[in-house]
Amino acid sequence: MARPDILLLPGGASPALTAELERRFAVHQAPGDAGPRIRAIVGGGSSVVDAGLIAALPALEIIAINGVGHDGIDLAAAKARGIPVTITRGVLDDDVADLAIALMLSVSRRIAVNDRAIRDGGWQAPLSRRLSGRRIGLYGMGAIGRAIARRADPFAGEILYTSRAAKPDLPWRHVPDLAALAEASDVLVVIVPATPETAGTVDAAILDRLGPDGILVNVARGAIVDEPALIRALAEGRIAGAGLDVFADEPHVPDALRAMEQVVLSPHQGSATIETRAAMADLVLANLDAHFAGRPLLTPL
Repeated sequence: MARPDILLLPGGASPALTAELERRFAVHQAPGDAGPRIRAIVGGGSSVVDAGLIAALPALEIIAINGVGHDGIDLAAAKARGIPVTITRGVLDDDVADLAIALMLSVSRRIAVNDRAIRDGGWQAPLSRRLSGRRIGLYGMGAIGRAIARRADPFAGEILYTSRAAKPDLPWRHVPDLAALAEASDVLVVIVPATPETAGTVDAAILDRLGPDGILVNVARGAIVDEPALIRALAEGRIAGAGLDVFADEPHVPDALRAMEQVVLSPHQGSATIETRAAMADLVLANLDAHFAGRPLLTPL
């Protein structure tokens, strides 16, 4: 039996996953002449699958995303064609949460800048700020938000969160909107999904509510934060610092952010551990195998 044709988008798979896809499927890097035969798309969390691409693939049956981000997928166009979309839900929550905590600590305790100072032959350094006892606000309370809250709960003064609705099963305080959350928080963690409604919502007004002692941590998507407004707030001391794993125009990071000692930068590494990337690859393959075998999908949207 001929192997199913699939389209692998740039950045959609690690070398190990690519090799396994090539063993099981006929993999194409671009539709080309295979366009009419392509039955699946494999992409990453930042991949774009728009209505035009979906329309150009008449045999398309499934879109399998190697990540949890799906803001680049035209879900309406996929639904109109009856094409399911799968993500690697549930296997990367802990690693993203770990990185969020690491960024909080690194900004508060000046870990990155102190490391550079010692490597340059220095020793004396300004005092840092305690993280324990501070109020940590989570903009978003999905699975990753819960994982961050569980980690922060033992040392935080208070955990607060904003989401579409209060979650009665959670012990933490629900705050009705982002402005109130920023006002009440010492550390504001962005972990809300990227949607047209959330784009740019962490703007100058929100940063001013966070205040001159506040820290912003973003492990969600760069588009949620107004990046020029963030740069101005940092430069003017209207917030104390930021820990950023995501940016508005990846992989391009503004020079202004690179130059700021109160900012810790990470190249979109939330899920980037050996263990989690292997688990994500396994889940992509399991969803594809289930689809082509006629079995229920493991993690559909």
